Amino acid sequence: MNALQALRTRPMRALVRDVRLSGLLNTGMTQRYATTAQSKPALPPGSELAGKSNLTAKIHEKLKIMQYKHNKIMEQMTGDISGMEREDMARLAKEQSSMGMIVVPYEHLLKLYSELIELEQMMSADDPDLRRLAREERQEVLENVVTAENDIINALLPKDSAESAGAILEIRAGTGGDEASIFCGDLLHMYEKYAQLRKWKLETMSMDSEGDKIKEIVLKVSGRGVFGVLMFESGVHRVQRVPATETQGRVHTSTATVAVLPHAANVNIVIKESDLRIDVFRASGKGGQHVNTTDSAVRITHIPTGISVENQQERSQIQNRERAMQVLRARMYERERSRLDLERRASRNKLIGSGDRSEKCRTYNYAQNRVTDHRINFSMFNIEGMMNGTALQIVIDQLRIQHDLDELASMDNFDDISPPNQ
Repeated sequence: MNALQALRTRPMRALVRDVRLSGLLNTGMTQRYATTAQSKPALPPGSELAGKSNLTAKIHEKLKIMQYKHNKIMEQMTGDISGMEREDMARLAKEQSSMGMIVVPYEHLLKLYSELIELEQMMSADDPDLRRLAREERQEVLENVVTAENDIINALLPKDSAESAGAILEIRAGTGGDEASIFCGDLLHMYEKYAQLRKWKLETMSMDSEGDKIKEIVLKVSGRGVFGVLMFESGVHRVQRVPATETQGRVHTSTATVAVLPHAANVNIVIKESDLRIDVFRASGKGGQHVNTTDSAVRITHIPTGISVENQQERSQIQNRERAMQVLRARMYERERSRLDLERRASRNKLIGSGDRSEKCRTYNYAQNRVTDHRINFSMFNIEGMMNGTALQIVIDQLRIQHDLDELASMDNFDDISPPNQ
């Protein structure tokens, strides 16, 4: 077995080191690119990642500053601390731990950049087997780079405590008459199937329906991180298809609105009894002992905000009032979140909202077997998978990626860190 054959039998990471040391590549060139990757994570022209990284040059600059500050804190904590106050030690430890959640994956990313650069240089080697091995390993490193960048993005983004909560899901028929009500039921079926896949619990809080035609339904969705997953569903959903009642085969366009509100179970929303107007009336719907015979339906209006909620799902007025108060609390919580969010980010529009956006957010085109989310210009050709809930996660993942990148682009919370001395 010659030296090159022996190299091929070794793990690829070791192969990269051995190739560099054995001189099969231009050592000076490899060292120059490796040094570049460690000092400034810019990839050489022609690299597959050049110009495609989710981390901009400005973000890299801020990360290098944070890395510098993190190392300085480590030097302080490992040096002479005999004269340091306990409060100062606790503060430094907290800063070190907080920044370490970003700096550690960033340093890992820099190593991956160096490996990628070395592998791209190996792909120009004379030996074809060595080039093949380098190509195979490069693909794995590229995947690891994407994962590492996503880890850094997640660590950088500010955390919204509401994302870990449950949600109130409201679906209402829009324009399109009976077809809009049928589409409302289709969306309900989609979210029900998706919730089953996520092992979430659904509870109907109120519903106005007639057979498979749903004018409005309000659901409580319980589970871990429900709002953080479903919050991108808020908006106007449009369907284009031939209704079952259409005799001439014409395509109709109908809409339904979806609003996803964080469930405010653990949030202290103060609602004064004097600010509420409570109306009771007889429930409407199919016959029964308590329908149209007792004033069991409840409508609650919060006078200062004008928010009005009604419920007639239960047979008891007390139960209907309790459910209506849950929805009112959730809507007021979302109203406050939206107000603070607009104040903080008035410079640009957000993907999420309260469900009252005038423009469509998603189109379901049955003739083309296509689902298009217009907020991110993403299309998928799998109507059946979408409507049975199995393909919904694909769209949600794309929305989450774009949302995180938009959040990252608007970040300015590192501006108070002083850059290292040159």
